[in-house]
Amino acid sequence: MYRAVDSAGNTLDFGLSAKRDGKAAARFFRKVLKAQHTQTPRVITVDKNAAYPVAMDKLKADETIAEETELRQIKYLNNIIEQDHRNIKRIVKPMMGFKSFHSARRTLSRIEAMGMIRKGQVKGISKGDSVSQMNFIEKLFGMSA
Repeated sequence: MYRAVDSAGNTLDFGLSAKRDGKAAARFFRKVLKAQHTQTPRVITVDKNAAYPVAMDKLKADETIAEETELRQIKYLNNIIEQDHRNIKRIVKPMMGFKSFHSARRTLSRIEAMGMIRKGQVKGISKGDSVSQMNFIEKLFGMSA
């Protein structure tokens, strides 16, 4: 699972890939960088996976990302992403995994959407306002919590 989080802890995007290789990482970076709400990053902080330098080289070669953008592979600077990912681990662990990739993709996208609502990343809903969050979900699905 790939996840992009800004310095304030807001989820920019996430993606699930069957493989964690350079191709998948480059595909995810392209997806995040072409989104309207995303600014050109000065620094990208990731874990120590070997796929990231390969992906960055591809993106710099095809000018998707600026040559000056720095890739930091420092374990402890990645904590914002790891803490954001903690919620998913908490929900998925009792489920004992997924039977198929398709069910994992669908379930994780719903969990991520609920997390973004909870963090106040939806227009008109502030972080911690459980009443407006519940009203929003009720309007979406036509049911109350």
